[in-house]
This record gives sequence, C-alpha cells and structure tokens, in this order.
Amino acid sequence: MSGKSILVVDDTRSMRKMVSAVLAGAGYDVSEAGDGAEALELAKARQFDLVVTDHNMPVMDGVTLVRELRQLAQYDGVALIVLSTEVDPALKQKGREAGATGWMAKPFDPQRMLDIVGKFV
Repeated sequence: MSGKSILVVDDTRSMRKMVSAVLAGAGYDVSEAGDGAEALELAKARQFDLVVTDHNMPVMDGVTLVRELRQLAQYDGVALIVLSTEVDPALKQKGREAGATGWMAKPFDPQRMLDIVGKFV
C-alpha cells in the first residue's frame, strides 16, 4: 500500500465518490472537496501528494484551483490532474499554462486513472 495522499475535487458527489473509491481501493489515502475553494483550504491545511480536480465547478473552477495551488510553495512539485468532460484544446492549454500536470477525460477508465496516478505518486 502506498499511503500517499490524494485530494479529489468535484462538485458532483457521485463522481467524487467513484474517483475516491478507485483510488482508495488501490491503497491511497483519499480526501474529498466539493469545489475549488474548499479544496484550496484543505490543501493549505495539509500536504497532498497529488490532486485530481474537475474543471466545471461553482465557486472556483479546476484551472483556477490549479493556478492557486501553484502559488503555494508546497505544491510546486505536486502533480495536479484535471478530470473533466471538457476536451477543448484551448482549455487544456489554459490548464497547462496554469500548471496542470495532466488532463483526463470523463467518463474515466479506472485502470487508466491508476496508471496515470501511479506515474506521479
């Protein structure tokens, strides 16, 4: 078991639970947040080894969250993955510019998610 901590951010509870179940099942220590602002508060309070965030959320979207996390010294080298139904190349580019490590499309394949997460933690 890895014991690595992952923050899962999604405003859709069912999606959050699905992603969390896949990651927890692989032995990761998973925390959840319902939007970017809540995630940012959690990330400031404790260090996560990886963040998986939705893009389209109220309060603070995923790209903004990535940008805000990159402003924190402790998240300089942390992988930030955007998991979204959005596949617009321009939006993906904005994500990269904000500091996103990768972009995964929803619906996600559990094994592919574990493969990607495994590369970073």
